[in-house]
Amino acid sequence: MRARRPPNPSKSPAATRSILSRLEAQHPGATTELHFTNAYELLVATILSAQCTDARVNQVTPAVFKHYPDARALAGADLRDLERLVQPTGFFRAKSRSLVGMATEVVERHGEEIPARMEDLIELPGVGRKTANVVLGHALGVPGLPVDRHVLRVANRIGIARSDDPEVVEAQLCRALPRARWTRASDTLILHGRRICKPKPRCDQCAARTACDHWKREWGSAPRAAGGSKRR
Repeated sequence: MRARRPPNPSKSPAATRSILSRLEAQHPGATTELHFTNAYELLVATILSAQCTDARVNQVTPAVFKHYPDARALAGADLRDLERLVQPTGFFRAKSRSLVGMATEVVERHGEEIPARMEDLIELPGVGRKTANVVLGHALGVPGLPVDRHVLRVANRIGIARSDDPEVVEAQLCRALPRARWTRASDTLILHGRRICKPKPRCDQCAARTACDHWKREWGSAPRAAGGSKRR
């Protein structure tokens, strides 16, 4: 049986680009909040960020980078020592194994350089498409569109994507946007999801609300009080 194709987004590519322009204007300068100076540091930080806040990761990584300044040093890390350093990020045993495994692969297969191809990055332990796209887009100059829970929620609510599969949403957004906009679009949607379009959205603060499917369903045709809330 052929796999069922996900439904198309409700927005056209042109509408998607317009909506992203509104959100980019609302969140100028949106970028990753992880601290790094090179691709190796960003890859480590992104692996640690799974199920953890960027702020907490930024508290932990200075000590990690001091002890393990490059992939070769990290590949030779004692797991127990590394676990103690990354414990505050949660799931520290699994993350430590992934970090050492990733670093070992980088040393042995990539000459100690973080590879700049998606195909190579996702072969590294602990690295999926989201992590790879973060590193590609922010540290290696290769357009990438990471889809995390914020991008998934915001894109589906607005109607610029339609799927609960991150890879499908990534593909839908990438088809609608020029490559040069991919990374900034992801950063914008992430920031919008953190600040405005939370699980309980603050629609009255959204610059794109009049184009949003969720807003139209919930508020668009209902009488509104002066503050923008539906009368009950």
